[in-house]
Amino acid sequence: MSESSLTKISDSLFFHDALPWTHDDVERQLARSLSGMDDGELFLEYREEETLGLENGLLRNAGFNRSSGFGLRGVLGSQTIFAHSDLLGMEALLRAGEGLDSAERTGLKPDQKPQSHSVEGRSALYGAGHPVEGSDFSRRVALLGEIDAYGRGLDRRVVQVNATLNTQWQVVRILRPFCFQGEQAGPLVDVRPLVRLDVSVVVEQDGRRESGRAGQGGRYVLSRLMEASCWQAMTQEALRQALVNLDAVAAPAGEMPVVLGAGWPGILLHEAVGHGLEGDFNRKGTSVFSGCVGRRIAAPGVTVLDDGTLPERRGSLNMDDEGTPTSRTVLIEDGILQGYMQDRLNARLTGVAPTGNGRRQSYAHAPMPRMTNTVMAGGNASEEEMVRSIKKGLYARNFGGGQVDITSGKFVFAASEAYLIEDGRVTAPVRGATLIGSGSDVMEQISMIGPTMELDPGIGTCGKAGQGVPVGVGQPMLKVSGLTVGGTAS
Repeated sequence: MSESSLTKISDSLFFHDALPWTHDDVERQLARSLSGMDDGELFLEYREEETLGLENGLLRNAGFNRSSGFGLRGVLGSQTIFAHSDLLGMEALLRAGEGLDSAERTGLKPDQKPQSHSVEGRSALYGAGHPVEGSDFSRRVALLGEIDAYGRGLDRRVVQVNATLNTQWQVVRILRPFCFQGEQAGPLVDVRPLVRLDVSVVVEQDGRRESGRAGQGGRYVLSRLMEASCWQAMTQEALRQALVNLDAVAAPAGEMPVVLGAGWPGILLHEAVGHGLEGDFNRKGTSVFSGCVGRRIAAPGVTVLDDGTLPERRGSLNMDDEGTPTSRTVLIEDGILQGYMQDRLNARLTGVAPTGNGRRQSYAHAPMPRMTNTVMAGGNASEEEMVRSIKKGLYARNFGGGQVDITSGKFVFAASEAYLIEDGRVTAPVRGATLIGSGSDVMEQISMIGPTMELDPGIGTCGKAGQGVPVGVGQPMLKVSGLTVGGTAS
């Protein structure tokens, strides 16, 4: 869809006869509110979101939400002054501007001029159509019922099937005063679809219950997920995981070599390393990776990127929430730290270019450096070589939840699907395995990297400072020579 078409969509939502403001009104007031600031913008957002959830054959959740509003931000040095409102109109904008009036204006310094980048001429990473276009509500509800019936028919041990469908359509428009426009004139507009389908299956055998889950999503229309071949494959995968867990034995404990699966296990990379490479933590010196640009922080062969330009991926954006085009940012190359993910504020204060990583949960939140799709590039080792090289260890194929301390880089992750490696062979599945370590240590312990980087199925949401945004992760299969495994085996 052309830029003019996107602007027309934006105009119809934010500037129309029913709203008590015009383009000119807003631009004049914005110029007054941000006069003398080092940076700032008006962020307008419209969002529609629908969630449908089926649990044990019954529709337990059916919600629809429509929201709109604006966030007004002024930046002076490292200080951010932010106001927001769910009312679109001059009165609300004037009151928001009053909150900026108390700030001492320093004026834009020539050596601190915010860098602006044009999005013109760049191909769109996803369509702008509404994700539910072409399907009515009853058909979407019926889809969940079909998943339930299909899952129960796959195996007599299935006792419960849950399915959740989420669709989102977001329109954002970013305005800056003329003095901040730089290379980009006129409004910055993006129209963002997002869909996700999750399926979980619970099985029971001899009084023991186990579960498995699968999900898929991205920035495209819902009809893709509604194809039978898609949701049936997801249901089969959830059942496979549940049946594997039925046979699982207690996980061992101790330090051992660990093979990490391709794709979704990249969430460990995201948490243990990615957050530590965000610009704000490094400008403030609170990351374990602060001041390490140009130094080795990972084993040779390890290359990590944050790439917001992958078509239709969950973490991709045509532009970030400050209006900067997203990019393919090399963070670590062959083990050497190349740089950090930057928003406009932290880039300006550290004298580097923004990388298109300024993101916010909604109009009610100020932007900050956030990941998009964080991935590790492939190497040259095969799966067979990795497994064969291990006398006693663990193969973690899938992950559940985890957490990390940014300052120390220490993390804890639960493996939702894992197997013993014994004498160079993958053997029994295990339950209750957790991986414990620090991001800096695990990066140095990577000794073998598989040839093919795989992306996650499109299910990630990242939390930071109380804000959640959709993200993607990816990695090839890889071997970590030593990692602490927490288990329950005696």
